[in-house]
Amino acid sequence: MSEKCTKYEALFTFGSEEDLQKHIETCADCREQYEKMQKISSLIQEVKPHYRKKRSDKKILKIACSILLLFAFLGTATGIMSTNTDISDTIKYGTTLSAEDLGFPVDSYGLIMVE
Repeated sequence: MSEKCTKYEALFTFGSEEDLQKHIETCADCREQYEKMQKISSLIQEVKPHYRKKRSDKKILKIACSILLLFAFLGTATGIMSTNTDISDTIKYGTTLSAEDLGFPVDSYGLIMVE
């Protein structure tokens, strides 16, 4: 019983294409392994466009959902700010809320009082 040839992986990985083809012509074990790899490669190439299409559809769907949620949040916040006059009168551009505006007891310096 003869041993199987183990040169295919080394030639495929590190050797040149010419050396691999020469060895495949002479070695039956490596030729069989080469044919298996070609079948697998053709299957991968056949499925590749379908897989990429699915991934891009999911990516577009995620982006669309994110944009929709952003617009929903901004629309809700704008609606609350325009209808609730207490908030819109208190918060204006360039003003900051102090501890007194938030309802905390403060002393004459504007610091929160601790009893």
